[in-house]
Amino acid sequence: MALTLQALNAASAAEFAALLDGVYEHSPWIAERAAAKRPFASGAQLQLALVEVVRDAGREAQLALLRAHPELAGRAMVAKTLTAESTNEQGKAGLTDCTPEEFARIQRLNADYNARFGFPFILAVRGPRGTGLGKAEIIATFARRLANPVDFELAEALRNVHRIAEIRLADKFGHAPELGNRVWDWAERLAQHSDPGYAERGELTVTYLTEAHRAVAQRLAHWMRSDCGFDEVEIDAVGNVVGLYHGSDHAAPRLLTGSHYDTVRNGGKYDGRLGILVPMACVRELSRAGRRLPYGLEVVGFAEEEGQRYKATFLGSGALVGQFDEKWLEQADADGVTMRHAMEQAGLCIADIPKCRRNPARYLGFVEAHIEQGPVLNELDLPLGVVTSINGSVRYIGEIVGMASHAGTTPMDRRRDAAAAAAELVLYAERRAAAVPHLVATVGMLEVPNGSINVVPGRCRFSLDIRATTDEVRDACEADVKAELARLCERRGLAFTLEETMRASAAPSDPAWQQRWERAVQALGLPPYRMPSGAGHDAMKLHEVMPQAMLFQRGLNSGISHNPLEAITADDTELCVRAFQTLLEQLATETR
Repeated sequence: MALTLQALNAASAAEFAALLDGVYEHSPWIAERAAAKRPFASGAQLQLALVEVVRDAGREAQLALLRAHPELAGRAMVAKTLTAESTNEQGKAGLTDCTPEEFARIQRLNADYNARFGFPFILAVRGPRGTGLGKAEIIATFARRLANPVDFELAEALRNVHRIAEIRLADKFGHAPELGNRVWDWAERLAQHSDPGYAERGELTVTYLTEAHRAVAQRLAHWMRSDCGFDEVEIDAVGNVVGLYHGSDHAAPRLLTGSHYDTVRNGGKYDGRLGILVPMACVRELSRAGRRLPYGLEVVGFAEEEGQRYKATFLGSGALVGQFDEKWLEQADADGVTMRHAMEQAGLCIADIPKCRRNPARYLGFVEAHIEQGPVLNELDLPLGVVTSINGSVRYIGEIVGMASHAGTTPMDRRRDAAAAAAELVLYAERRAAAVPHLVATVGMLEVPNGSINVVPGRCRFSLDIRATTDEVRDACEADVKAELARLCERRGLAFTLEETMRASAAPSDPAWQQRWERAVQALGLPPYRMPSGAGHDAMKLHEVMPQAMLFQRGLNSGISHNPLEAITADDTELCVRAFQTLLEQLATETR
């Protein structure tokens, strides 16, 4: 019989620990301490309570927890002394059926890992979908994590312990994250389409209006029509996939939501796409139940946000706010193909682009769900976060010019070293940004043109990216960095150029919409963690014409994004869909 929260809440402390036996490997103390945190209103709240017990227990207890776990394909597996839970997990991952070569490789990795860290390698081998990772992926992850710093790896190992516990809890409760699984499976299918040159290497790249891009659009439109029950579906004049689910009154205002389906080169499967698929799952549930909300729900898969093929960014969402610049049509990609030609080849009607513009009076607002693309939620062991503001940003490309000279014959006090000046600027930008919360400054590109090992650099090119939750904080940092550049160049006898290439205003979340997200997260039994977004999103464009707010979902692998390691779990995605559904229900109550 499946376990229930009612039974857990009513049990004695000893019974509570017994009911959760095996959730954490040979560590009953975790359940024993969590019993005092009852009652639990949801599985997510129970899971978080267990995580907090481990977090508060201190390093020695955490190390003991890690050392209670068996090695993957190790001695305990060979001797058949694994717990039932570990036997099930390692079996699903195929580790009980290794080839001699695979077994030998894993044994070497086990030995090297234990020697480096002092605890066994721990990986949730049932994976983000719960169905099991492949042996090749397990071995690759093993080798990659072996290079981590010790404290970083300790935290990563604990996160995997909690993921194992989450899966085991779901087994005890007989719970399957069906909505999360559906979104996860949709994302996997979309990831089958990738641009030439990347697809052959198994890399995901989908840039504006390539064959892969058009295939993704068609797949989204098909699912919206056939799987989800949208009333109207179209691909508009810039390639946005637009699905409309009518309210009980077709003339009622609409809620707008969505995100982008293009990717960076060799990127991840969830950046952008999660924000399309989550509301699609919500519409599917409404349609299957035959329900109508008192407002319409419009889901947009924006065709372009990343600026990978052409210099234009936010092309898809920009069209909705009337900011499509016709000059973009003459931009050419790396192969000389203009945007105009690409749009014509894709069958898009350029003359209809002005029709994409939305009338804000017809909309209640814009909301967007998105993978966090950072480590914060991952480090806090929280599945969801509520965005308070999308950072304002400014970008520059610059060059410092000195004098190239012989590295052996030019005394240190006679040098006009452009690279040394750039190094000073990098360190100043780092110090200046670190002094203010939620301010970041990055020099992501440094180049010494025609540099040589025995030549003092005469020129150094660099980039500068500054972001903050408010334009005032961003602008103050920008002014200070520019002033420092001028000072250090004067002191060193150098010249410089600095060209602004992009400026975007901060987009604070609308207070009422942010509060709706917070209530939706609280309804799941989770704390509403508030955080800024350092990355840009389509919500920034919609912010210019209507209220907006965002929800973040945690990513795996320390929250890495714009990278093939970008990952999510179906369980976290289930919570994201449930939060979105709760927001829709809140809004329905308010608008009736």
